[in-house]
Amino acid sequence: MKDILEEIIATKRIEVERLRKTRPLETLRIDAEQVLKKRHTSPASMSRSLMASSSGIIAEFKRRSPSKGWFKEHARAENISPAYAQNGAAALSILTDTPYFGGAADDLRAVRPLTDCPILRKDFIIEAYQVYEAAALGADAILLIAAAIRKAACCELANLAHDLGMEVLLEIHEEHELEYLACQPDMVGINNRHLGTFKTDVDTSFKMSSLLPDNIVKVAESGISSPTTVNELRRVGYRGFLIGETFMRTPNPAVALSEFIRSIKS
Repeated sequence: MKDILEEIIATKRIEVERLRKTRPLETLRIDAEQVLKKRHTSPASMSRSLMASSSGIIAEFKRRSPSKGWFKEHARAENISPAYAQNGAAALSILTDTPYFGGAADDLRAVRPLTDCPILRKDFIIEAYQVYEAAALGADAILLIAAAIRKAACCELANLAHDLGMEVLLEIHEEHELEYLACQPDMVGINNRHLGTFKTDVDTSFKMSSLLPDNIVKVAESGISSPTTVNELRRVGYRGFLIGETFMRTPNPAVALSEFIRSIKS
């Protein structure tokens, strides 16, 4: 079976190399530092926002997926993501990958001035260049995927993110990836979707819950479409729930989020 993640990472390496030629790392580093200086407040804490929220919903903006095609091809992040925040999202996730998810760095850049809600830059981050880029875009947190990078590289990228004031959501899927917790992420996400095949099984979050340490914010990702599932996951220790497709397929994603939150037990 075709390994989609392997294809995505190969494409991402080419993309990052192309970006380096148009915007050198040193220039990007300076841009990131200037953005951090100009922000009126320090980057918001996504982990604290999830712990304080009665719903813990991380509302995701994404136009498409590799396995299911387009949800909203012409959707605008600057319209949907701030509306998510206004309708109760504990945090925002913005997919910035273009070839496979139809996103762009400009989506995050456009949303940042419009909300104080914590923003996760969701992408396939494999190099320091992308971490500096996330800071320059105004992200509060980045996603690091264990299946996409070696442990040593993951720890280096996590340390860099922390140095730049951002938090780290570490994504794992298999038990053997628990060793990546040594990178000291602020949150650990269990992806119910296997990134090689893109098959989804919410039972993955339930099976992994007992293996996770008590002192870290736990996030369930992918395949969550029911408030009942959120309530059940909260009972086994999860405090964050990353949901995108369920909302993005509706005529008004922010209204769908609001209705979803009302159905969750406090």
